[in-house]
Amino acid sequence: MKCAHCPTKDCNTGKDCLNNSSKYKNIYKTKYPKIMKISAEVAREAHNKLNRLQEIILYSKKMGYKKIGIAFCITLKEEAEIASKILEKDFDVYSVCCKIGGIDKEEMGLVTKIPGKKEVCCNPNSQADVLNNLNTDLNIILGLCIGHDIIFQKESKAPTTVLIVKDRLNKNINFLKPKIN
Repeated sequence: MKCAHCPTKDCNTGKDCLNNSSKYKNIYKTKYPKIMKISAEVAREAHNKLNRLQEIILYSKKMGYKKIGIAFCITLKEEAEIASKILEKDFDVYSVCCKIGGIDKEEMGLVTKIPGKKEVCCNPNSQADVLNNLNTDLNIILGLCIGHDIIFQKESKAPTTVLIVKDRLNKNINFLKPKIN
């Protein structure tokens, strides 16, 4: 498959390029009916009206979620606090910093930015364990590094979505601070 290079994107008008849509219709109807229903409702209601955090709130309310987890990078501690305060208006919110446990990079055999200077490595498995033990209904990734976000998603028992992607070059293009009160 190389859909990115398809000049027509006829799937958008109903073409079944692989002739297997009935398989997936059945999966969505039996395994994910509520998620599909709520996702469609949020897409309709939020279209060009709500930012990503507001969509997460709307989706979570419609899904009946009570506990929200935030796995955040320490460099986005201010954004984590802002997101937590906003979410706490409607949910029980638990947040876990990436440096939880204070594991030394050199003890793990990992490279450091400044040789000889103690640096603590990220601990995404522990972040997932903490939120798993709290039985969160949904977890939000806020700026975890590439690789660490992958481990977190693999280890999280709750479904996971992304609020902010780590992009050091573009300074994470912080959408949270200027848009939300």
